[in-house]
Amino acid sequence: QVQLVESGGGLVQAGGSLRLSCAASGNIFSANVMAWYRQAPGKQRELVAGIISGGKTNYADSVKGRFTISRDNAKNTVYLQMNSLKPDDTAVYYCNVLIIPYSSWGQGTQVTVSS
Repeated sequence: QVQLVESGGGLVQAGGSLRLSCAASGNIFSANVMAWYRQAPGKQRELVAGIISGGKTNYADSVKGRFTISRDNAKNTVYLQMNSLKPDDTAVYYCNVLIIPYSSWGQGTQVTVSS
């Protein structure tokens, strides 16, 4: 398994942008899937965006057109660019890396969007 450390969260006004980073301790080149999840208070953790080893991406309907996931294998890092943020985007964001059969999680980073 790899160790993951997220960063880039914070407080932003509605309409603003943030870029989250997830740095992996090991080589992510062989990762099957890298993804961002989020969990708001009182809600279940949900998938926000994912990117597979071939580069194909998928997004939750609620973030399509606003969020972009990308990966930099040379830096062992996955990013989540978040634009046009809304108060409903407020949550703890978690990075996940799947290298079958192992799934690794980061500790999470708080994103708060004020109205």
